[in-house]
Amino acid sequence: MLKVELERFKVIKGKSEKVDEWLKFLNDNMENTLLTLEGEKMFVESIHREVIDGEEYLYWYCIQGQGGFDVHDSDSYIDKKHLEYWEECIDKSYQKLIATEVVMIPNEIKNCMK
Repeated sequence: MLKVELERFKVIKGKSEKVDEWLKFLNDNMENTLLTLEGEKMFVESIHREVIDGEEYLYWYCIQGQGGFDVHDSDSYIDKKHLEYWEECIDKSYQKLIATEVVMIPNEIKNCMK
């Protein structure tokens, strides 16, 4: 069974430049970042950014299989740095899991996600 999620997180005021640094870190280290996804059974993960009424948000979209490890259990320096940025930049009092209404993935793609 695949888990398809879209979540929205609020960025702490004044941390926008740190978010720039965070996203640059992930992009600059993409080869190693992609390696961390395998253990998580994360087939697709993307981060999106938006400002609404002066509040900055990051959105995570993911397609994940079952049985992967939690990012908090990882020994990867990429995951450790990612979690450091998370702790510094994300407002823990605000999180929104956006309801998934329809998932459209062709069977030939789904069959590769095992």
